[in-house]
Amino acid sequence: MTQTTTPAVSFKGVEKRYASGTQALKGVSFAVEEGEFFGLLGPNGAGKTTLISCLAGLTTPTAGRIVVRGVDCAADRRRASLSLGIVPQEITFDPFLTVRETLRFQSGYWGLRRNDAWIDEILENLGLADKADASMRALSGGMKRRVLVAQALVHKPPVIVLDEPTAGVDVELREHLWDFIGRLHREGRTIILTTHYLAEAQQLCSRIAIMKLGEVAALERTETLLSRFEGRVLRCRIVSGDLPAALEPDVVRRHGADVALRLTDADDVLAKLECMRAAGVKIENLTVGQPDLEDVFLALMGAN
Repeated sequence: MTQTTTPAVSFKGVEKRYASGTQALKGVSFAVEEGEFFGLLGPNGAGKTTLISCLAGLTTPTAGRIVVRGVDCAADRRRASLSLGIVPQEITFDPFLTVRETLRFQSGYWGLRRNDAWIDEILENLGLADKADASMRALSGGMKRRVLVAQALVHKPPVIVLDEPTAGVDVELREHLWDFIGRLHREGRTIILTTHYLAEAQQLCSRIAIMKLGEVAALERTETLLSRFEGRVLRCRIVSGDLPAALEPDVVRRHGADVALRLTDADDVLAKLECMRAAGVKIENLTVGQPDLEDVFLALMGAN
């Protein structure tokens, strides 16, 4: 007899329509399994933040259900929230509190006392130990974002939701954050990550949902998404001239002068380079490699 497990989070036909008539979510359905490192991707306006806001209880869905570890969020928001640690995009704080006081107050919201040992561990692992007694208003933007992460972790939630946690922050924070989050994941916690850094998602996430216009455009294991592109990709920067029209059908993505072209085999590399040479196109930064998640992402966003 097959044993089934309760998902960490499941979205079932979630819709969100605002009074203006805008429909931000159009029947979103998927589940995140216990212990997964799950990526939720999509361009601005795709519905990611709205979906996370519904999960956090900041927005009420127009229709559908959200269930956290078997608890319906609409029926028992408090119990569902106990399982969630959500790091929002927006930086909000009480300017009159120190970092440690902020985390103690956050612990109090969850009814936790004598939580200083765990708070100290969080501070150490997020590189905040030397800022514990600093006023929140005296911190840099990157340090404030670290405190947001710390606040989400004070009650040791089994499900951690990171909404653009490394947006606009330095490399040092990223290293501290991913080392600590990686440890928590190895200990069994479920991680849900939204990010515009697709290289991060490709490296960290075992499964990915890509949203587009309020719907799930793709939901697969990361390696399955990458396998959508067979062969290799030629990447280069055009210094002068225009890409020949004959090569346009093979364009995977283009950012200004940087272009990536789909390849079939080694002979195709030579053929494309010869085509550009004959058209008077000069290039630099030529590389040939495997397709990455950004190739897949942009292909999906460009599909009708």
